[in-house]
Amino acid sequence: MNAHRSVFRSRWLPWLAGFVLLLALLASVVAWLNLRGEEPLDETRSPKAADATVVARGAYLARAGNCMGCHGVAGRPEYAGGRGIETPFGTVYAPNITPDARTGIGTWSAAEFWRALHYGRSKDGRLLYPAFPYPSYTRITREDADALYAYLRTVPPVEQANRRHELPFPYNSQLSLAVWRALFFRPGTLQQQPDRSADWNRGRYLVDGLAHCAACHSSRNFLGGTSLNAEFAGGLMPDQAWYAPALADPKEAGVQQWTRQDIVSLLKDGVNAHAGVSGPMAEVVFSSTQYLDTGDLNAMADYLAGLAVRKTNRKRALGRASPDAMARGGRLYEQHCAECHGDKGQGTPSIYPALAGNRTVLLDSPNNLVQIVRWGGFLPSTAGNPRPFGMPPFGQVLSGDDIAAVTTHVRQSWGNSASAVSTFDVHRVR
Repeated sequence: MNAHRSVFRSRWLPWLAGFVLLLALLASVVAWLNLRGEEPLDETRSPKAADATVVARGAYLARAGNCMGCHGVAGRPEYAGGRGIETPFGTVYAPNITPDARTGIGTWSAAEFWRALHYGRSKDGRLLYPAFPYPSYTRITREDADALYAYLRTVPPVEQANRRHELPFPYNSQLSLAVWRALFFRPGTLQQQPDRSADWNRGRYLVDGLAHCAACHSSRNFLGGTSLNAEFAGGLMPDQAWYAPALADPKEAGVQQWTRQDIVSLLKDGVNAHAGVSGPMAEVVFSSTQYLDTGDLNAMADYLAGLAVRKTNRKRALGRASPDAMARGGRLYEQHCAECHGDKGQGTPSIYPALAGNRTVLLDSPNNLVQIVRWGGFLPSTAGNPRPFGMPPFGQVLSGDDIAAVTTHVRQSWGNSASAVSTFDVHRVR
């Protein structure tokens, strides 16, 4: 027996020792990658006092970043957190960022607030989940971070404890988060491009940084990281319910062929001659972009119009629906849709959108069309469009089979050529 043990040790101990050394090396690499570029907290740079101008600027920046979109819940105090952000890995709850000393960020310094935005670390140094889009916020300047901090110090403090994230193992561990950050996050700032205009550079700063547009409009891999060359290539929202169309593809949501005024109108009013916003983007316009000044809107338009065009790759087979399915969809369309959208899908200018050639209808992903049929389509109420027309929800009168049939009819009529929608597709859309 002792001889067998001795042989086992002589054979396997070197392998075991090598494995332990490899794990230690990998852990060191992950730790280094999480600390690269990170500077110690510099409390000497923290503002001693904030005047009204700085606070007003911080309020404007909070609008531009749509901070209330996650850190607020309808009917509850502003910035008190509590909204659940559903992801493929579980639910992350936005924290209380009011200046309450016990449950908010009342004891945070400006330097600690900057570290959260720039490095994705909490006050105690713990790593933050990227549902808080610090991969975009890392590009925010220290001056803007200080202005945001100054503004948040002025909002009424709310004592509301933060909810624990609902994440299963291993996603609830700091180790897995450290590995994710080592793979997909690197802190940094945007460098001015001297060969570009001041408007383009400002637009890039807003779109890529504070407005964090790429956080939704980019493809992500199975680990939740932005795929290589997938920025602005479109992707499902974190809750998998809506598809954020590609800003790099004019056939989806790209605006490269629009005038600057058309782009500004969509961001400010929620509608223009070409399109209207709905779903999560309607929330963004309602809560954020309609309040931006003309200079910033023009700058964003300049940058978005200059994005390199990349065609998205279709993944769904373009199979035609059966004659029976088209006939059923046609009957449902005539009964529920034709009165507003026209018997040929032509719509009514400035009132009801045309469905023939409609980019939302033709998206490879049917999610948005299914959601609009199920829950209704509502433009945001804005100063430029205070009483928008809306589409009522049909989820209470149409079954899953019905929604599949009518959306298929719309996607394959009047010259439209998009894949059929199955009942499974409808039920898959959360």
